[in-house]
Amino acid sequence: MAKAKKKPAAKKPAAKKAVAKKVVAKKKPAAKKPAAKKAAPKKAAPKKVAAKKPAAKKAKRKPSAALMKPVTPSATLAEVVGNKAIPRGQITKNLWAYIKKFGLQDQKNKRQINADEKLKKIFGGKASVNMFEMTKLVSKHIS
Repeated sequence: MAKAKKKPAAKKPAAKKAVAKKVVAKKKPAAKKPAAKKAAPKKAAPKKVAAKKPAAKKAKRKPSAALMKPVTPSATLAEVVGNKAIPRGQITKNLWAYIKKFGLQDQKNKRQINADEKLKKIFGGKASVNMFEMTKLVSKHIS
């Protein structure tokens, strides 16, 4: 038996389905929620302190007796600081007062002292002396 060949059916273009347009309702912006508060960093629990005792009054620090002992300046040093017997600290104060009164500090390096005639005698003839070296040189004129 002979089979009859069927012709394939002519393909029709597919009918386009009517696409229903979706109506998208505009969303209202959601009410902003207040930002969640971050948990504050926990403070360390205050340490329990034993009942405070009234602090014992500290005795004022007494200056060294050796530094407060009056010393006699030499004749050359006495021209600058005076001829009374005074403590070493007072001699240094008087020297600085003399240096500042006559503007003998170096303008660029305030630690350097430019000696005038009276100070040259004390500083062993040096025209310029470092402030730290000054105390060493002055100690030679104290008895």
